[in-house]
Amino acid sequence: MTSALIIVFREMLEMALVLGVLFAATKGMRLSRQWIGAGIGAGIVGAVLFALFMEEIEGSANGDGEFIFNAAILGIASALIAWTVVWMSSHGREMAEKMRRVGQSVMDGDAPRTALAVVAAAAVLREGGEAVFFLFGAAQTVQQDGASVLMGAGLGVLLGGITGYVIYRGLVRIPLRHLFGVIGWVLIVLAAGMASQAVENLVMIDMLPALVDPLWNTSAWLPQSGMIGEVLRVMTGYSDQPSGMQMLVFVLALVLMALLNRYVRSSSVRPAVQESPAAA
Repeated sequence: MTSALIIVFREMLEMALVLGVLFAATKGMRLSRQWIGAGIGAGIVGAVLFALFMEEIEGSANGDGEFIFNAAILGIASALIAWTVVWMSSHGREMAEKMRRVGQSVMDGDAPRTALAVVAAAAVLREGGEAVFFLFGAAQTVQQDGASVLMGAGLGVLLGGITGYVIYRGLVRIPLRHLFGVIGWVLIVLAAGMASQAVENLVMIDMLPALVDPLWNTSAWLPQSGMIGEVLRVMTGYSDQPSGMQMLVFVLALVLMALLNRYVRSSSVRPAVQESPAAA
């Protein structure tokens, strides 16, 4: 039971961090909960199917299928989170003003709701698929009975869900005037970390050069398998022995998204400044 609890809680923690940020980032956005919920449901279905057909998927690329699959999921999620950041930068002020005036009223404009569903589904699919796969392995290795595995998995899901709720409540307590800026930067770092992890999967199967491997080694005092290391890995793509290619992609993604975010934010402010004299 203990191994099942640890496995599921670890994967749930990663899902909870991503979903907690998504829920906080889209608070007040029309139908955002439904789209994220739909993504979670799709991710659960996909995770079960992925676990059931793991051997076929892995064998389809000479044993590298899981790495390629993870790289694709991480790359898509990173791109969609970047899109969400850009949308928030251009509509954040408008959303904040409307939320002040009408509270929880329906937001106008087209929001990237499909992207929310895909990001949620990607998070659940990736971590859920790994959790189910590892649970099968743990059950066979330790020869645990099904009830014990299910009990441990249930406790892991419960603890992970509580963690996600705590993260969400902490984020929504941030004053509204600062919320979009804070969430925007959290999402930028999250997307850059996902991009670096996508590259990590491809470096591991020699589809991309490592450049320098490892660039550093902090496994002795901050292992990525520990609790703090796991949180940092999910939120920033932290690796205790990263390759040069990983860090190059992380820095490039971080800089490019930050510059794009700044450009879109400044562009969205100019029209409002130009229109104010006419309105007066």
